Amino acid sequence: MASSSAINLSKPSLSLNSKSQIPQKAPLSFLPKTLNKPSLFPPTPSSVSHTHKTLLAFSSDNPISHVISANENNVDGSSFGFHFDDDDKPREECGVVGIYGDPEASRLCYLALHALQHRGQEGAGIVAVNNNVLQSITGVGLVSDVFNESKLDQLPGDLAIGHVRYSTAGSSMLKNVQPFVAGYRFGSVGVAHNGNLVNYRKLRATLEDSGSIFNTSSDTEVVLHLIAISKARPFFLRIVDACEKLEGAYSMVFATEDKLVAVRDPHGFRPLVMGRRSNGSIVFASETCALDLIEATYEREVNPGEVLVVDKEGIQSLCLISHPEPKQCIFEHMYFALPNSEVFGKSVYESRHLFGEILATEAPVDCDVVIAVPDSGVVAALGYAAKAGVPFQQGLIRSHYVGRTFIEPSQKIRDFGVKLKLSPVRAVLEGKRVVVVDDSIVRGTTSSKIVRLIKEAGAKEVHMRIASPPIIASCYYGVDTPSSEELISNRMTVEEIREFIGCDSLAFLQLDSLKNFLGDDSPNYCYACFSGRYPVQPKEVKVKRVGDFMDDGLNGSIESIDGGWVQGPRFQDIEKESDVRKVSSFS
Repeated sequence: MASSSAINLSKPSLSLNSKSQIPQKAPLSFLPKTLNKPSLFPPTPSSVSHTHKTLLAFSSDNPISHVISANENNVDGSSFGFHFDDDDKPREECGVVGIYGDPEASRLCYLALHALQHRGQEGAGIVAVNNNVLQSITGVGLVSDVFNESKLDQLPGDLAIGHVRYSTAGSSMLKNVQPFVAGYRFGSVGVAHNGNLVNYRKLRATLEDSGSIFNTSSDTEVVLHLIAISKARPFFLRIVDACEKLEGAYSMVFATEDKLVAVRDPHGFRPLVMGRRSNGSIVFASETCALDLIEATYEREVNPGEVLVVDKEGIQSLCLISHPEPKQCIFEHMYFALPNSEVFGKSVYESRHLFGEILATEAPVDCDVVIAVPDSGVVAALGYAAKAGVPFQQGLIRSHYVGRTFIEPSQKIRDFGVKLKLSPVRAVLEGKRVVVVDDSIVRGTTSSKIVRLIKEAGAKEVHMRIASPPIIASCYYGVDTPSSEELISNRMTVEEIREFIGCDSLAFLQLDSLKNFLGDDSPNYCYACFSGRYPVQPKEVKVKRVGDFMDDGLNGSIESIDGGWVQGPRFQDIEKESDVRKVSSFS
């Protein structure tokens, strides 16, 4: 049972930033002096943020009550215009970074979060440690929306952790933006989490029965309460003790008053790597692209089930009790990670290029040009074109300046959302037999619009090639996917999908071919979204029902998470995973 005397808190201040408060152009000093490079992402005045220091002792049963604000209903990001969400893609929950031993830790953390921005665009935060005080700044929006020169000046110290968020559990309001900070009788801790806990509800119910008070809808808060009730000593062993009670996916970084702790779940669902800068400082990040930007050399992955503790004495490696076979998320290589990253010890670029080559070999078609759905389909399209001996060209141009909201003209424009983001190049497409390579099909709605867009630009034929197997099941390990009833490959055969999206032919990467490509590493990957077979059973995890919470608070109601989710399905055994296009469920 949590002891009220074991927690200390201070109240935050919440402020709306105006143009007069934030410089429009970041000076050179905004970046770490050791990099000496101009800012690529000048701050913009559109975020809502709060600052928190753990300084004084107060009695409370809630270790993160500092994130609650009287203005929370105004900072969910949904009040400005109409929502635009036409991507129809799975979304990664977040990216994390941790830095120890660098005097400009928070600025390096800021840059590393920029490199991880593709993993989450709804919120960002940094916690820095200076003189045993944890200072936190978080906000809604992009990294460049949340941080500026003056904000980073408030985060001195040589230890920092950071987080970018796309929410899969909990809404996108400010109170759910990480890192979270909590104070206890034996010390303070900040945490940033990538993943999803499948036993969250059971743990939360047990903790609430014991008197714990929850003020966010994020599963990460459970971890802080488990740390609070742990009896382990020294303090960092409380983190280990808490993590051993978790089930599901978690790659986390913790900042205490003198230590940086990195933890990866025993299955290793989500990536987490370690690097080192030339001055000896240690860096943890979700992807190696973050290491590259801050000039840190990649050393190794944090192993599944490993706890790494970094302090002035060096690096200590510990092991969680449970240590089953790794089940790393294969979708990191298909969509989530940047092509210039190495994930799970493999080059993402090389993987996607080979996926395209496999498609060209197993699903060839007479064509004049190969194009990609940008940006995630580009590398696979290059692989397809190289193997097929057909030129690759940019048939679709993506606008990188479309925000999350738009104002549509009164005269309705068909496929308006897709046209805002993708523009066809008539000179490339007109009169041509076109192969279009994309990374995945989720609901199929965007694919049908893209096919129509290409045909309207004059294409004679449109052949879709998908560089992943059909997605037939929801993910419960930190990826935002719809409920199974919304997944088109769970409801239709390949031919039915082809008719629905209107293309002349359609082919997916076969699951057996994917496993052959992975070779001896094949058993170490998770294929649950393609097979319905879950390494950790999601008995109590909730999935989004049709039409609700499509963007966790940015579309539709922003009511409590408990009122808007439905029970997740359990899937029957599947005789041959690679041939499955439909999956039945039972309650």
